Amino acid sequence: MEKYILLVEDNPDDEILAIRALRKNHIVNRVEVARDGAEALDFLFRRGTHAGRPGNLPEVVLLDLKLPKLHGLEVLQRIRAEEATRLLPVVVLTTSSEDRDLVESYRLGANSYIRKPVDFDQFMEAVRQLGMYWLILNHSANGVGAHA
Repeated sequence: MEKYILLVEDNPDDEILAIRALRKNHIVNRVEVARDGAEALDFLFRRGTHAGRPGNLPEVVLLDLKLPKLHGLEVLQRIRAEEATRLLPVVVLTTSSEDRDLVESYRLGANSYIRKPVDFDQFMEAVRQLGMYWLILNHSANGVGAHA
C-alpha cells in the first residue's frame, strides 16, 4: 500500500510551506490535508465526507495543535482512544511554545513534538528529518494484526 502523510493544518501558509519543504527534500509521498480537527478525525475514521475513502491509514500524522472545531490535543486523545489508530505515529508540529502543550501532547501519546521554526532553513531541515525518519527508517505497526 502507498505510504502517505496526513497533514492537519489550518493555516494555508503553513500548509504550503510544509508541502514545499517535503517536496524540496525529495519526499514525494502523497500528502492529504485536513484543515481542522473534526475533518482530521473524519478522515482517519472514514466518516462524514470521507466515509467512502478507500485505503489504509497514513504512515504519519503531522498535527498542529491550534485548530478550529477541535483542538489538536483532543484529536490526539481520540486517535489514541481507538484501537484502529492507537499505534498510528503522530508528530505534533506546532508554533505553540507552551510547556503544558508539550507535556500534555506526550501524556496523550504523541510520538514526537516539534515546534515550528520561524526560520525557513530550520523548517526545511526539520521536515527533511521528519520525512527521512517516519517514511524511510521507521517500521510502522499500521496494518499489523489488522483484520480484513
